[in-house]
Amino acid sequence: MIGRLKGVLVMKAPPALMIDVNGVGYELEAPMSTFYELPELGREVTLVIHYAQKEDAVNLYGFQSERERSLFRTVLKITGIGAKTALSILSGVSADDFARLVASSDITALTRIPGIGKKTAERIVVELRDKLGAGLMPIAVGGVKIVAHDPVAEASAALEQFGYKPVEIAKLLKDAAEPGDSAETIIRKALKAALRT
Repeated sequence: MIGRLKGVLVMKAPPALMIDVNGVGYELEAPMSTFYELPELGREVTLVIHYAQKEDAVNLYGFQSERERSLFRTVLKITGIGAKTALSILSGVSADDFARLVASSDITALTRIPGIGKKTAERIVVELRDKLGAGLMPIAVGGVKIVAHDPVAEASAALEQFGYKPVEIAKLLKDAAEPGDSAETIIRKALKAALRT
């Protein structure tokens, strides 16, 4: 099993990235909370890894901290939540804010995260609220589109991977994208705006 990777960052196309470890390229998916902390391409990076093996595939998920990985794993244990939704949660809200939303049973705010409907939000609250109250929860996908170095196009592709619809993406990017912004900055502003609406 792979628990940590240290190597050179050779590709970033949210939510996908690739790390070259001694000539072997490991493809990973990561939440935006991790992307915000990544160095420039060509720099060394160390990520903690969640290794997931299915009948027909092996998937690796990378995280900047053990805290993020712990939250990802905790969310995966909830009935009906898969890796894509777990990544959306970590991309759409900080670990601390997620804990606050669960503790306060804020179903409305949770449903603003892509992939989480009312029933799923209610299930999250029911299954995690007691763990949060007891202090037991550490708070810390599909095809990949690689786009040209156009920050708005990169942000659009990332938001689509996180489950937003084209109409929602257009609205979010219209309000979030400013000249000179990096893709990560645009995505961060768009996700914050999505939680407020």
